[in-house]
Amino acid sequence: MALGVALAMVSVVSVGAAQAVAAPAPSPVKDAVTRAVEPADEVPGGFSSWKDLLATQEKLVKAADRVTAAVKTQDAAGFAGIIAAPENRELRVYWKGDTPERISDLVGRLRRDVPVSILPAAYSARELESEMNRLVRASGDAITSIAPNADGSGLTISSAGHGPNRSKVADSAVPVTVEAGVTPAPASRWDDTAPWLGGAAWRNAGTGRACSTGFAVTAGGASWMLSAAHCGTIGQTAVDPTGQVIGPIAHANTSRDVMLIRAGTAGRVYNNNPGTISPEFSNPVAGTSASYVGMWLCTSGASSGTICLCQVKMINVTVYLADSVLHNLVLLENSTRRNAAGQGDSGGPVETPEPSSTTRQYAVGVISLIDTSAQVPCTGYVINGRICSWRLYYSPWSNATTAFPGIAITTG
Repeated sequence: MALGVALAMVSVVSVGAAQAVAAPAPSPVKDAVTRAVEPADEVPGGFSSWKDLLATQEKLVKAADRVTAAVKTQDAAGFAGIIAAPENRELRVYWKGDTPERISDLVGRLRRDVPVSILPAAYSARELESEMNRLVRASGDAITSIAPNADGSGLTISSAGHGPNRSKVADSAVPVTVEAGVTPAPASRWDDTAPWLGGAAWRNAGTGRACSTGFAVTAGGASWMLSAAHCGTIGQTAVDPTGQVIGPIAHANTSRDVMLIRAGTAGRVYNNNPGTISPEFSNPVAGTSASYVGMWLCTSGASSGTICLCQVKMINVTVYLADSVLHNLVLLENSTRRNAAGQGDSGGPVETPEPSSTTRQYAVGVISLIDTSAQVPCTGYVINGRICSWRLYYSPWSNATTAFPGIAITTG
């Protein structure tokens, strides 16, 4: 399903030339050390370790993938949404009306491995999508974001101002929750070398804009680096902060906010956290993961460093910018209300650790936008002179495969 968002843009999350900052002193040798990626904070849900939470989450995501695949291939008019709830150790599937026999049979099989609940929904995903699109057309610029509730209960709408015009949505055919003061806006390390890794800094040689590398991929028998399309245009050149050429921007899809830089790459991502930017370390990429409401993820932008304790709140968000429309984004929030991403992190990895050791990462997407109304102090390599936020939007892996058919993740 597709969501509509009309956004009042305040600033670009990628750091422009006017905000250029000095790169940290480069390491004399490229660090290939692998270390665990686990936050020091208390583990949600009473789990004894982050590995235990991630192992439960991985099982729920695999079960959710099977339900999602079945919904796409079978009659799913009543399907409303899915919530992965690792803290509660269960997967929740929401359905309006009677559940088709084939879906019920699938859930019965899945219950052999994980707890799955089929719960009633007031509205289907199709009904919410239709009403959402109607409200966006009727509201003008009063709405900054709109998304369906994953439980099928209605819509959640945000407004940039603190006095949202409720009359614009008063005639909604479904329940609407209005949140005021939400302003999404487009969102190293700093001396990487070939083969280029994810989570490193790069600059647009033509504009000076600073962004982050995402994940190494292959397509058409060639090697590429995935990043965010708003960081540049086809034909421009990506360089690292020291001026070393990474490669040309060869493919870009602005509606999905993904681009491909032609470069020699390796299937690893930098993952040192904001408090320990030296020494640096990187982790191998294990594969890819879909996005579901309730998942716990990490971001790893070049400017902010690796930040975990971030949870998916909404999926399938469409963003209306002044000069483009972005489709199928995901809303992610840092549960501690500390920095999740900021300027210079655009295009950087959104990932989830493989649970057995947390030293391997699944690629989930790349950082796209931040909510500038949720500003917090920045962390990482560049603390001053940037805008950072505890709420962000990212472009999921499915956007890359939709934009670039045949693309495949490079594992390490």
